[in-house]
Amino acid sequence: MQRRKFIQYTGLSLGMIALSYNKTFADILLQPKYKFSLLRNNVGIFTEQGGTIAWLSNSAGMVVVDTQFQDPAMHLIAELKKGSEKPLQYLINTHHHGDHTGGNIAFKGLAEKVVGHVNCLANHQKTAAAQKSEDKQLFADTVFQDQWKAKVGSERIQAQYFGAGHTNGDIIVHFQDANIAHMGDLMFNRRYPFIDKSAGANIQSWTEVLEKAIAKYDKDTLFIFGHSLDPEKVTGNKEDLKAMQNYLEKLLVFVRNEIKAGKSKDDIIKAVSIPGADEFQGQGIQRSLTAAYEELTA
Repeated sequence: MQRRKFIQYTGLSLGMIALSYNKTFADILLQPKYKFSLLRNNVGIFTEQGGTIAWLSNSAGMVVVDTQFQDPAMHLIAELKKGSEKPLQYLINTHHHGDHTGGNIAFKGLAEKVVGHVNCLANHQKTAAAQKSEDKQLFADTVFQDQWKAKVGSERIQAQYFGAGHTNGDIIVHFQDANIAHMGDLMFNRRYPFIDKSAGANIQSWTEVLEKAIAKYDKDTLFIFGHSLDPEKVTGNKEDLKAMQNYLEKLLVFVRNEIKAGKSKDDIIKAVSIPGADEFQGQGIQRSLTAAYEELTA
């Protein structure tokens, strides 16, 4: 009798453990692949697929900076609507690349204004025309040359253009009261960057843009990066900006010295690291080397 009860209880216990395991496993499968998190002062970030998105949601309205692709953008919209029914006053694009503007179309009819640099709009329209994808885009309707400002509730927002960098239309978006600055793809945190020469990228100018950003923002500024080698480290501080600036400077020094030594382009792009900037890793070093070679030999 005792043996029978033992078997029954053991079977029941194992069944409960299996059920518990299956439930936990199911919960893991159902968890969203994206991350929607608050940083400070009603400003947060969203990550899923593409460049990091920043968002503001306060008692007066909402603001979104960059949109990744359409599906992630829909996930972001759903999360924002859970917390507020206020209008989306501004959608801001840091630059035109598809992993930052591909989700713009999801905001059609939602965003009251779409903001970007004048060169961002030109690049976006040119790229869409080449891909015959104009009908899948939502272009900026509010453009500026040097600076754009707005106020949403208590939060003051300033978008700044310091010159060509990753493209010729990259801006920095600063939530001034929260003291959070979205750098877009001016920041690839410890990851080899994409340097889009076809869209006016300039490495020397990029180093100067970062220098201006380091001078403008204070020690308490929290920076949001477009991309990061470690996907958990898409925010950081001035030291990260200095590391990015150092990478670009060392890239130019290395390629310049290789050219002076008589090396061919094919030989130069065989390098597997940049001396003095070894912390930068990942895929795409050849793109950096090629861009530097083209800039220095133009």
